[in-house]
Amino acid sequence: MSSTRDFDVVRDPLWNNIRLDRNAMAVLDTPAVQRLRYVRQLGHAFLVYPGATHSRFEHALGAYHLAKTALGALHERDELAHVTPEQCEAVRLAALLHDIGHYPFSHALEEAGFPSHELLGVARLGRGELAHVLAEIGTGFGDEVGRLITGDSGSPLGGLITGSIDLDKIDYLSRDAFMCGVPYGTVDVDRLLASLTLVERPDGRSEVGVHEKGVSALESLLFAKYQMYRNVYWHHAVRAATCMFKRAVRDAVKADTLGADKVSGATDDEVMVLLERSGSSLARAVRARRLYKRALDLPASDVPTDAQEWVSENPGLVERMEDAVAREVGLEPGEVLIDYPARASMLGVDLPLLTRDGRVERLTDRGRAGTFGLPAIAPELYRSARRLRVFTAQPISHDLRGLLAFLTSTAAEAAAAVEGDRAILG
Repeated sequence: MSSTRDFDVVRDPLWNNIRLDRNAMAVLDTPAVQRLRYVRQLGHAFLVYPGATHSRFEHALGAYHLAKTALGALHERDELAHVTPEQCEAVRLAALLHDIGHYPFSHALEEAGFPSHELLGVARLGRGELAHVLAEIGTGFGDEVGRLITGDSGSPLGGLITGSIDLDKIDYLSRDAFMCGVPYGTVDVDRLLASLTLVERPDGRSEVGVHEKGVSALESLLFAKYQMYRNVYWHHAVRAATCMFKRAVRDAVKADTLGADKVSGATDDEVMVLLERSGSSLARAVRARRLYKRALDLPASDVPTDAQEWVSENPGLVERMEDAVAREVGLEPGEVLIDYPARASMLGVDLPLLTRDGRVERLTDRGRAGTFGLPAIAPELYRSARRLRVFTAQPISHDLRGLLAFLTSTAAEAAAAVEGDRAILG
């Protein structure tokens, strides 16, 4: 449906006035986008930080606002001369729609093995009222928005939507810190947006980069990300609730009391109601904030450096390992949960740098001597943010450190140990 208004203004606690044009208003009025009002941005973080009840809808508005601001700055410097108005509009609406496919409770269900929210989002762009609105804007417009969201667009502006310096990160770090009431997510937003530039690559195409004057602002973005993961996103109680929710959904889907398609299209409250109706004691415990407690909590520096990827990326195998440990310590299946979250690209960076003398260099994870040194210590920062935790429903007296030896096993070796009823804790 098309709006008859030319623009509207929304009040936002972070960015103050956000001005929406006609296409943005038409997109916002679709059911697919309105659903985001009822999907919390930070999942279960509100159980620790009571103010963290902001939604994906607010975040989408913020990303749209930053896209308009960034494009305005590039236009003022006459850097958009070779970019079509249609490409600019696609970027603005891709910022607004980048989370259209998000599951309830943040990224928990992607950790649980469900398909990525980007793939779900692209599918939703082509269905229902939203597809009709995008088609009215232009033929193939929705497809281009989808390519921007998945990082497959050839647009020179694609880095504003997916990349080291995308507008999604700038909004969620600033917004999450503000709503949680913590000082960790401080980003020099004005300086960072003012330093964005389009840089010509050796193949003649252009991409979003940063001017040398904005390097310190870029560092503020990366360090804010590290601080927020360490203190908010991976807070032990937040992770306990997240692990309980993941297990509750996986159990319900395996028991066929909850369909995966129902989960993907639900809001936070809807999925909790569905879980409780299915008889999930885990869901009821999360609702009442009766969270599992830490029976083991180790920094990554105490975990073997050759721990295998299945520990973070194979939820089915981790689940079997959890239940094997539960048997050893006298608990029921689902009463032991293992958590070792991974985000290897937490402080990753790969974008062009325009120096003050007009040269173009590449900022990567190796940094830039004397100017951009944060990537050099990124591995240590990542390790200091990451922790291995085992949560249990009841206190136990067992020493769980024996589990560490299994983390270095291959997935096949770990599966064989579990299926062969070998002792996990030694």
